[in-house]
Order: sequence, then C-alpha cells, then structure tokens
Amino acid sequence: MVVTLVLGFVVLIVILLVVGYIVSLYNQLVSLNRRVDQAKQNIDVLLKQRQDELSKLVDAASQFMDQEEKVLTEITMAREMAEKAQGPQEEAEADQLVRTAMADFRARVEEYPELKSQGNMMQLQERITDIESQISDRREVYNEATTRYNTRIAQFPYVVLARQMGFDDKELFRASEKDKQDVDISAAFG
Repeated sequence: MVVTLVLGFVVLIVILLVVGYIVSLYNQLVSLNRRVDQAKQNIDVLLKQRQDELSKLVDAASQFMDQEEKVLTEITMAREMAEKAQGPQEEAEADQLVRTAMADFRARVEEYPELKSQGNMMQLQERITDIESQISDRREVYNEATTRYNTRIAQFPYVVLARQMGFDDKELFRASEKDKQDVDISAAFG
C-alpha cells in the first residue's frame, strides 16, 4: 500500500514535470512568435510615417513644381503601392519604387533653388532620409527575430510541439535583385 502510494506520488510528480516542461517550451515559442510580430509592426509603423511624410513632401513640392507633375505622380504611385503591399517581398518591391521616385525627386529639387532653400522642404527630405535609415535598421531586427524563431521551431524538442501547435516558418525580408547590384558611381558624376 505504501509502495503504491509512493509510486503514484512519483508518477504524479513526473507528469507535473513533463507538463511544466511542455508549457515552458510552448511559452518560449509564443514569446519568439510575438517578437517577430512586434518587429514586423515596428516596420509597418515606420512605413506609415514615411507615407505621411511623403504626402507632406509632395504637397510642399507641388506648389513649386507644377510642371514636374510626372515626378510627383511617380512618388504618389509608389507611396500608394507601398501602402497596399502585404508581406516582406511586396514591401521590398514597393520600397524600391519609393526609393527610385525619391531619387528622381531629389534630382528635380536640385533644379529649383527656391524649392531647395525652403526650410520646410529640407526638413521633410531629412525626415524621410532618417525614416529610411530606421526602416533599414528595423528590417534587420525583424530578420534577426524571424531567424531566431525559425531556428527554434526547427530544433528538437521544439519541433515536435511547434508542428503540433501550428507554429510555422515566418518569411524573411529579402532585398530585391536591383538592391543587390553594384552602384555605378560614374553614372552619378557622368
């Protein structure tokens, strides 16, 4: 009777330890998943800020550059595409369009000294450049969190629990082929 009671108590403790271990594994996976989601949301916040700043920039510039409607239209279209982008790949493509449109815009601003010298325009351009840098940093954080998450759900014993609980791989942000190409400096000075 005492042996049965002791054996039952040992089995109960082992069951509690196993359940506790599984709960711990699950909580770690949830935490990593939330970090990936948070990193993605941080990028989205900056993309929204960039969209707002681009709208202000277009409004300010349009007062001076009515004849440069094509450039302003490209920025507006790129901004709209960025707003509609879903997933890291679409966001990367939209981001490339925004960067190209902004490069064209900056080139046009150089042709308008009165526009270039306007303090508001300069502040907006600096703000957008700052946001671009922050977006780049946040994408690095997102990829780091995603890699950590994807690695963890592929490791034993997490893989057993992850597949059972529906934890799937997350998509990394990848630069487009155009972003990976060498920059032709001679063309900029040519």
